[in-house]
Amino acid sequence: MLHVAEAARVSVATVSALINGTATVSPELSQRIEQAIRDIGYKRNAIARSLKMGTTRTIGLTVPHITNPFFTDVVSVIQQAFDRAGYAVMLCCTDEDLNTQDDQIRLLLDRMVDGLIVARVGDGAILKRIVDDAKVPVVLLDRVCEGVDTDTVVLDNQRAVFDAISYLIDLGHRRIGYISGSFDISPMHDRMTGYREALQAAGLPVENELVRFGNFHEVDGYNATMQLLSLHDRPSAIFSANNPMVIGTMKAIRDIGLSCPEDISVACFDDFPWSDVFQPQLTTVAQPVKAIGEQAANLLLDRLAGNRDAPPRKLALKGRLMIRNSCRPLGAPLGAIAQSVSA
Repeated sequence: MLHVAEAARVSVATVSALINGTATVSPELSQRIEQAIRDIGYKRNAIARSLKMGTTRTIGLTVPHITNPFFTDVVSVIQQAFDRAGYAVMLCCTDEDLNTQDDQIRLLLDRMVDGLIVARVGDGAILKRIVDDAKVPVVLLDRVCEGVDTDTVVLDNQRAVFDAISYLIDLGHRRIGYISGSFDISPMHDRMTGYREALQAAGLPVENELVRFGNFHEVDGYNATMQLLSLHDRPSAIFSANNPMVIGTMKAIRDIGLSCPEDISVACFDDFPWSDVFQPQLTTVAQPVKAIGEQAANLLLDRLAGNRDAPPRKLALKGRLMIRNSCRPLGAPLGAIAQSVSA
């Protein structure tokens, strides 16, 4: 900065005022300083400026699966929101590993991020301790964490699955297979609750043999579907609790020599770009990805703007059932159930 000041024939304080925006500099001096910066090729030392100003204009973001289209899209929305606000985003992928998550959050805090957005994995005890000790605001994304007192943005997963299963029941399906992810995270627990409540509302039994668990990956959906289709009284429809697993479901149906929806109907949670390109086109529960990402960013930006003492806010957004042609009717519709399908 000293060389810039000498070249522009001004004080170091004047150069600092222009670069950091801490005081008004006349147009004439501003032009001289900017020309000197170009001539010298001066670049600000971001680390030194951060230490001086007490802020890095950087946000930490952790997600469990960057290859999952839902998280890919949410990350893109969050990135754009903070870019408009003048912040950089440091992204970490935990791959659903608790130790990795905790290490990454500590790393982000060591890098002096100004705030965190976390789609948490595993037990919340360590995350609670980290959040309680952190001196920066934290927003939880997609997944709640009991005991962590902070802003949260989620989907109403229970209602979304209730509507989807009710739709299948309305089509006449009575044996509906369900492929769930791990109960370690709140959305899977809520989605399972929605599945059970839809069956109970229609007077149908909840049969444990129709429920299979995976770990969110394609291979899990494939193996779970094979198990369901090997039952003596196999289901007439299968619902997958996330989109990577439904790809495995469709492959399993093909490999076993069956056809969707002629032999078995399929629906899943999370819409994704190629869901309407599949043959058949997949019926899905679409999450409001843009709203989820923007709300998470807005909550954190509000805290960063100084609103630190307001009570924690929890936003639960609504999903939308996208009805396509991967599910076929088996019998007379149940009008009362049909009315509960989300538009």
